[in-house]
Amino acid sequence: MPEKSSMAEIESPEQGKFSTEEECCHAMQVSNSIVFPMVMNAAVELGLLDIISKAGQGACLSPMEIASKLNTNNEEAPGMVDRILRLLASYSLVNCSPNPESNNANHSQRLYGLTSVGKYFLHDQEMSFAPALPLFHGKVFIDSWYGLRDAVLDGGIPFNKIHGLSAFEYFGKDPTFNEVFNKAMVCHTRVLMEAILEKYKGFENIKKLVDVGGGLGFALSMITSKYPSIEAINFDLPHVIKHAPQYPGIKLVAGDMLESVPQGEAIFLKGVLHDWNDELCVKILKNCNAALPNGGKIIIVDLLVPEGAATSAAAKHIFQVDLLMMTQHIGGKERTKKEFESIALTAGFKGVRFESGACGYGVIEFYK
Repeated sequence: MPEKSSMAEIESPEQGKFSTEEECCHAMQVSNSIVFPMVMNAAVELGLLDIISKAGQGACLSPMEIASKLNTNNEEAPGMVDRILRLLASYSLVNCSPNPESNNANHSQRLYGLTSVGKYFLHDQEMSFAPALPLFHGKVFIDSWYGLRDAVLDGGIPFNKIHGLSAFEYFGKDPTFNEVFNKAMVCHTRVLMEAILEKYKGFENIKKLVDVGGGLGFALSMITSKYPSIEAINFDLPHVIKHAPQYPGIKLVAGDMLESVPQGEAIFLKGVLHDWNDELCVKILKNCNAALPNGGKIIIVDLLVPEGAATSAAAKHIFQVDLLMMTQHIGGKERTKKEFESIALTAGFKGVRFESGACGYGVIEFYK
């Protein structure tokens, strides 16, 4: 009978196999990685993290206690909740600890508490990403990913191929989805802009600011709340401006940035340029340039792609959003510092400066 060998001995990279058990586990986890986002979406829809949060600061609940707060008669619910939260614990969204009052091998063996990261997915918190999950995990976006393979082989935009129209056209024709999109953007903006406004001081001396592609105007309202002397314009497509609330000191203007933009001392572009290829970015930037006085500037907030290979949480987020842009928009992509410098110079700007950003996002100034 042949002598047994360890995996490290018999499965080497040279043979096209795994050199360690850790590599094997990593590969298997990647192969079914769709599980986590789907489970996370269900957990947020069920409000499991909210139930834990409402139990009080530092509370730890059993699956039975959590399931008792759900509107269900399903006897299997506590066990299912336990298994859902056990996965979330492996991603550090909840804490998992032994239940000292349990003496049997059922779902009451464990207690779950909320982590600092998990608090970003509560429905009743201002600083929450919970509204973003219905957008990114909803059927409209999920379906578009199935067009990625064919887009690589045959060209085209996956979203357009699957849905028959562009993402921006879809937003305009589907009020329900447009509302989901706007809520997701507001929650993302709130978290990001609070972090940026703590660090970036470039709005201090601006008298007139135009937010091009400003959406519902939430980012601009955060800026003007901190700098109330700014005369502000929120500029976006008509179907967006139609639903934009009227914030104090902010004028609403409808139009198309590909044609022209309102004049201002400075122009703000948050999460706009990554929607477009270089050619259309340059067109937008030239329109912005024409609307600025000499010495004026554009303030850009966008993700900055690392120049080399990277494996950090920030890098993973950047690469994921980059692919999201690729599936949704014509030439949409995140850019490196060099790529931002290139489109700035092509559009006629004289200088580029990179300021302190947050959460993987950079603040980039283009000077006329």
